Amino acid sequence: MTARTADLVVIGAGILGTACAWRLAERGLNVLVVEQSSPASGSTGRSAAGVRAQFTTEANIRLSQLSIEEYAAMPESGYRPAGYLMLVPEAQWPMHQAGVALQRRLGVPTEELTPAEAQVHAGFDPAGLGGCTFCATDGFVDPHGLTLEYLRRAREAGAHFLLNTAVTAIRRSEGVWRLTTSAGVIEAPQVLNAAGAWAGEVGRQAGLDIPVQPARRMVFTTGPLAPQRQVPMVFDLASGVWLRSEGERLILGRADPADTGWREGMNWDWLEPTLEAALLRFPWLETADLDRRASWWGYYEVTPDHQAILGRLPGADGWLNACGFSGHGVMQAAAVARVMAQEAVGEVPFIDITPLRFERFEQVVSGAADIQV
Repeated sequence: MTARTADLVVIGAGILGTACAWRLAERGLNVLVVEQSSPASGSTGRSAAGVRAQFTTEANIRLSQLSIEEYAAMPESGYRPAGYLMLVPEAQWPMHQAGVALQRRLGVPTEELTPAEAQVHAGFDPAGLGGCTFCATDGFVDPHGLTLEYLRRAREAGAHFLLNTAVTAIRRSEGVWRLTTSAGVIEAPQVLNAAGAWAGEVGRQAGLDIPVQPARRMVFTTGPLAPQRQVPMVFDLASGVWLRSEGERLILGRADPADTGWREGMNWDWLEPTLEAALLRFPWLETADLDRRASWWGYYEVTPDHQAILGRLPGADGWLNACGFSGHGVMQAAAVARVMAQEAVGEVPFIDITPLRFERFEQVVSGAADIQV
């Protein structure tokens, strides 16, 4: 059987894979995207859709900042600058203030607020807080709309998509990657692993150790609120509880650090611990009803330091990663796509992604450097 050929194969058609396909095809590369299901059917489609530039490292700030700017210029993104309010415990406040200073230096309009001043955005119990931050350009988007628009642009630029196509084996031979799929064999000198929660498994098919594993996350949905209240994305750093308005309702969640691996379905046992933590900070939630049918679950793709893995993989010629975002994929997809296109054609990325490269894990093992979190 004659193998199908391409300059670069992207594995995954979520928001990262489709955005990368567009930017790569723009560069004149013959791009083929392989997706085991349909576009945005994995983590992208089940995202809570928040976007924020409130990070503490320059790479993450710029990736999110420039992505949000792109989304704001795309009607298909559904971008809504509803704001993002961070409730910061006393012990974390000095480090958080340093992050705010860096954000402002890079042009992100983050405000420092006292807990009393932050009450205008959302009511909460201020116990134990050192301060709050709010950024009006943070907010949320429509991940489905974005993914389909990136797919359209990628096709228009010449990229091809194989949907509902499983990759069953990957090996390197004579300078090319050979992918065995349910639609036949594909050969390309470069592969971009944008497989989300499946990125670790994709690596293992190629004999590579990509430290990405799935982690299940719950999104609980209330019924319509009475009286109605519009709440920006609020994240309580002390408890890990987050919430925001979704129309007349609220969606909320809290990561369960033990819920890793391929577990499917709603974990209703996690509802009580989530609500207990949420009610301590947001007592007014006691009057809200839960809509079980509107609640959902999805996978995060997590790494040991909860940071993305970007760029070429050392020791694996032609293998690139854009995975492991640990909940930041939708936030950063637009800028990551531009970075990965530069990486693929041998240019220096316009954002320094050194802290997010795979080599940071090797440095930790050797004791040469600390992971940047």
